[in-house]
Amino acid sequence: MLKTIIWCARDAISENSNSCIMVVHFKQAGKRNAVTAFTLLEVMIGFVIFGLATTGMIYGYVEANRMAEWSSQSLAAMSYGSQGMEQMRSAQWCAEEYSTGNGQGTTDVLPMTNQPDGTWGFWTNQVDTLDIPTTGNLINVTDYLYVTSISTNPPLRRIVSQVVWTFRLTGKLFTNTAVTLRAPDQLQ
Repeated sequence: MLKTIIWCARDAISENSNSCIMVVHFKQAGKRNAVTAFTLLEVMIGFVIFGLATTGMIYGYVEANRMAEWSSQSLAAMSYGSQGMEQMRSAQWCAEEYSTGNGQGTTDVLPMTNQPDGTWGFWTNQVDTLDIPTTGNLINVTDYLYVTSISTNPPLRRIVSQVVWTFRLTGKLFTNTAVTLRAPDQLQ
């Protein structure tokens, strides 16, 4: 769209003259001036801000993915440890039966032996792989189960399950521990 500017200049010689010279200028409307454009510095700052925001979003996504993978592996290891602990806990221990020469309540199926740390109790370890869907190498776990006698009257034993596993992304070792108490079976 063109903008028309018309103005009239009077002849300086004849002041009373009605003659005028018409000058017409055409100027394009809506054209931006060069001073209102972005400078190179402003464009570069815009790119830097966009790059920082994009980097933050990508880092957040990667960190959330890593935490979700660690949580799934930790939960699978805890489940594996609970299985071993429940197997130990469900062993028969009748407090009313007598064993030969040992007295009442000593017929526990779990044997009491000397542990590696010198305390009296039962210990074992189981090595297996985590039961989670994965690609690549399997994740090996070791479940260390300890049964120690807490008291003889009333008969009470403590069962500790420690599962040691390696986080695949970092290679660090982690240990999940569960502890429960065990008493003789109740008579019905």
